[in-house]
Formats: sequence, C-alpha cells, structure tokens
Amino acid sequence: MGLISFIKGAGAKIFGGKEKEAPKEEVPVIRANALLDHVKNIGLPFKRLKISVKDSHVTVEGEVEKQEQAEKIVLAIGNVEGVDEVDNKMEVVEPTPEAQFHTVVSGDNLSKISKKFYGDPNKYNIIFEANKPMLTHPDKIYPGQVLRIPPLS
Repeated sequence: MGLISFIKGAGAKIFGGKEKEAPKEEVPVIRANALLDHVKNIGLPFKRLKISVKDSHVTVEGEVEKQEQAEKIVLAIGNVEGVDEVDNKMEVVEPTPEAQFHTVVSGDNLSKISKKFYGDPNKYNIIFEANKPMLTHPDKIYPGQVLRIPPLS
C-alpha cells in the first residue's frame, strides 16, 4: 500500500491536551500513543501495531490478518487532523487486491462516489460498509476525508 496522502487540516481532533504541556521531544511519542488509542477505540483488529510520528508524517508497522484491516487502520490514522501522510508498512497474512481511495470534495455524497467508481449510485452501501466503523452514517462524510473504495466481488 505504501504512502497515502491526506488533508492535514481535516479529520478527527485527537491531538492537543498532553502535547501542549510536554517537552518538544516527547510530542511524537504522545501523538503516536494517541493514534494507537484511536485505532483501539474504534475497534480495528490487528496482531501487532507500531506507530511512529515525525511532524505530520506517520509510519505504521505491524501485522494484520486481512488487507481490509490494514487499509482501515491507515484511514483511521490518516483521517486525523494534523496528519498529512501515512506510510503503511504493515504485513498482511491473507493478502487480497487493494482498495482504491477517494478524497471527498465539497458536494460529494456516497451515491455520487459510487456512480463514479462502480457506475451505479445505488451501490453506495458498499462504500459505507467498507468504511465502518469510521463512518457511522452514509450522510456523514466531509471534504478532505479519504474513503476506501473496495473492488466489486
């Protein structure tokens, strides 16, 4: 999967409190721990996961069972305000074809994105399901958010 770009100013706001009071050299560790907690709180499965942060660049290493799990972890981390790149170095036990990714722009909705990628706006639920648990409702997407667009089976 490699390096994925995100919009640094868009996404979940999980950084802040502890960083402001910490010495500058401790901030990357605090951010890495916050991102790991974020992945755990969402409930994304993994066998091993190591996250390191340098400025707004995040590197993710570890092991997951399925390609979908690796992609969701990268999206959960990348769709955080303050992150603009995620370098995915995770190992996948059962590799499958990678999904495509789409950055939401103003005016987008899942039906419109579904039509673009699948030729059918009624397949929007495939995209919604592919982005759970990060998405809680099909209408709750925002500009700058990056979504998984899985291949049709």
